Amino acid sequence: MTAEYRLTSTAGLRVSVDGRGAAVDVLTTYLSNDHCVAVSRYTRDLIISSAVEVDRRLGTDFAGQLDQRVEISYPAIDARPYLDLDPEESARVLDRRGLDSDGYVLFLSRLGLAKGVDDLIAGFALSCTASSKRLVIAGEGPDKEYFRSVAAASPVADKIIFFDDVDDSEKAHLMAGSCAYVLPSKPRPEFVETFGIALVEKMLAGGGPVITTETGGIGEAVGDTAMIIPVGDPPAIAARIDEAVLYTSPEQRVAMAGRARDYALQFDRARVFDQLMGRVVPMAA
Repeated sequence: MTAEYRLTSTAGLRVSVDGRGAAVDVLTTYLSNDHCVAVSRYTRDLIISSAVEVDRRLGTDFAGQLDQRVEISYPAIDARPYLDLDPEESARVLDRRGLDSDGYVLFLSRLGLAKGVDDLIAGFALSCTASSKRLVIAGEGPDKEYFRSVAAASPVADKIIFFDDVDDSEKAHLMAGSCAYVLPSKPRPEFVETFGIALVEKMLAGGGPVITTETGGIGEAVGDTAMIIPVGDPPAIAARIDEAVLYTSPEQRVAMAGRARDYALQFDRARVFDQLMGRVVPMAA
């Protein structure tokens, strides 16, 4: 992946036709703002390391400026829909979906190759949990049909369910009702997790343990509250699913969910905006 592509992807700005111009335009536009922020330390480091490469190739001096100016401001997440869920509404949501509380392992995110859903399907098939629980794969994305084909060929195909029509009103209830939530993301040329918003939403909602990798900025999103697995390792996914579902006591699960929620609350939008404005207002003064 070129420095120009990494910088453009990170900043989310339009690429010019000329590669050199793309890098210069992205960084010049970014630095022209009064306050430069990145959504994670991983993203900040990526911006600066890419700028070092640009400086080396083009003789510019962006990296030093970025190192001085770029601060971290994590994504601002509205925590309210995920807290204090109505148990009766949760029961209704699960009933409409044909699910039992604590009866399924959940993936709920975008269905792209970088999300590792194929690894999850393989790991679930290897787990002892598959004999008593189901795997729910919820979301939309460009690789949905590929993942469906992988699931159809799995020895536990009859235990795997796809939902491609989950709306915002259902998300928190599905997360809270899961016995484990698995997001086995892996770095791909086209995408690396810069943070992990879905993970934070799950941590706010409660339910079973979070199982994920430390790809990109995920470690910042979950802290020490998740079960970490290596990238692209179905046997490790199987082992963690079994640990979370079969070998963790109800008391341990409650304690883990509480720690995860406490950690995730730092990303509530009120706190994030207060911190951000606390930095911006002195600059304006």
